[in-house]
Amino acid sequence: MILSCNSCHAQSSHSPPQNDFLQCLSLHLPNNTGISSVVYTPNDASYLSILLSSVRSLRFRSSSTPRPQVIVTPFEESQIQTIILCARENGMQIRIRSGGHDYEGLSYTSQVPFVVLDLFNFSEVAIDVDQKTAWVGAGAIIGQLYYRISQTSKTLAFPAGACPTVGVGGLFSGGGYGPMLRKFGLAADNIIDARIIDVNGRILDRKSMGEDLFWAIRGGGGSSFGVITAWKLKLVTVPETLTIFSVGRTLEQNATQLVHKWQYIAPNLDEDILLSISIGPVNSSGAAGGKTIQANFNSVYLGGSFPELGVRREDCTEVSWIQSALFFGGYSIQVSPEVVTSRNPEIRSTLPITRYYFKAKLDYVQEPISIKGFEGMWKLLLEREANMGELLVVPYGGKMKEISETALPFPHRAGNLYKIQQLAYWEESGAVASERSISWSRKLHDYMTPYVSKSPRASYMNYRDLDLGVNNYNGGDGKTSTSYAQASVWGLKYFKNNFKRLVQIKTKVDPTNFFRNEQSIPSLYSKSSSSKNN
Repeated sequence: MILSCNSCHAQSSHSPPQNDFLQCLSLHLPNNTGISSVVYTPNDASYLSILLSSVRSLRFRSSSTPRPQVIVTPFEESQIQTIILCARENGMQIRIRSGGHDYEGLSYTSQVPFVVLDLFNFSEVAIDVDQKTAWVGAGAIIGQLYYRISQTSKTLAFPAGACPTVGVGGLFSGGGYGPMLRKFGLAADNIIDARIIDVNGRILDRKSMGEDLFWAIRGGGGSSFGVITAWKLKLVTVPETLTIFSVGRTLEQNATQLVHKWQYIAPNLDEDILLSISIGPVNSSGAAGGKTIQANFNSVYLGGSFPELGVRREDCTEVSWIQSALFFGGYSIQVSPEVVTSRNPEIRSTLPITRYYFKAKLDYVQEPISIKGFEGMWKLLLEREANMGELLVVPYGGKMKEISETALPFPHRAGNLYKIQQLAYWEESGAVASERSISWSRKLHDYMTPYVSKSPRASYMNYRDLDLGVNNYNGGDGKTSTSYAQASVWGLKYFKNNFKRLVQIKTKVDPTNFFRNEQSIPSLYSKSSSSKNN
């Protein structure tokens, strides 16, 4: 089915676009679909609960955050075809939401009239144990995928993220890394097919979309190119038993020297081992000022050692793969794994990013940082309250250095020792508290400049940061397109030289730039996304 907008021209040019959009839906949705079952407006009692159910960043839960004129929750691909048709015809932007974890809220906010297309009904997981593959709906969260795999096999797994409520639609299309990246690479490295609905309403799989578009949506951000409805995954084989440990060391316990030495060890360990670190300020009665820095070394492994850590046998725990997912997801390994299947679990994760307001930035480190460099970071971290600032440090090497930087849009492969995510957390609502913490995150990011990648200073699209640059809004300022040069300011940081190819593919598959946001891949030829102006 290829969509035509010609049949929608009858609506009044004077009515609000959302009214015309709703009228269009009522005309074109299949007769057996009641519009009230998939459409929510601010007049509906359940509108706010549907909207906020997948707003994962507290920064964007306030009433001052721009909200959609309409939320649509389709459960069939044909309904998505109709949504695209009606949004194009009536000048409504579409924001596509899977799990709602976009760091800058771009899957559910916009500065212009918009529709949230929420994919939570597309959450089916179908596993073929014999072929070691799985189809997963783009609206599923990774916890649902992990749990379903664990209920099917004790030795199959999938290498994706840590936070269980992250949606696979956005995670996989941006790359998707997790505790097994050194063994198996990114989630996107293990995707073998997909289903996407393009700007013309065509439902495409890998064969019909072609290898260029299939390349682009595995790391280049699927929402720039269409609506992804499902992924086909190549599952990986893991032992029935893995070993995990978490060991904390403070400055008084030699943490600075351990972190410094870690740089030379962790990226060169066997690919079966991940040894990551979370670093931040903690209360300490014995430290000057009542606070110190603690580095928590977290590992999942099959062997190997870092003797300076002083890891004891009692620090290590043998677990199943699904229990290791609980561990990295901020849960006790004693709780039922079924907890990870809930979008809003009653048992809350201990991951700070799920509990507080936050602002994040990311860098890649290509040369070991000096002890003096780390000491400067500690000084800045100690400006924060206990547990309100964090560095998450994940080593590369292993499989990550074996894959070409052009194999997928995600280019951060060989040459990177590790990535270091910088997070500011805060508990108070309001603009003053927000600006204070965001300013601190920028100060820390500025401090990091001499120690991280250059030309470009690289970052990761799934840790979206609008400070890196934004596209023009298609709104009241009259700017309806974004130049290649303007988008390159942020695009080269996320994709390096792959950005040019992404723009070429975007121009081919969505020339009018209908699928867009503040950091979407631009089309070289776009002047307007509305069919009325083509």
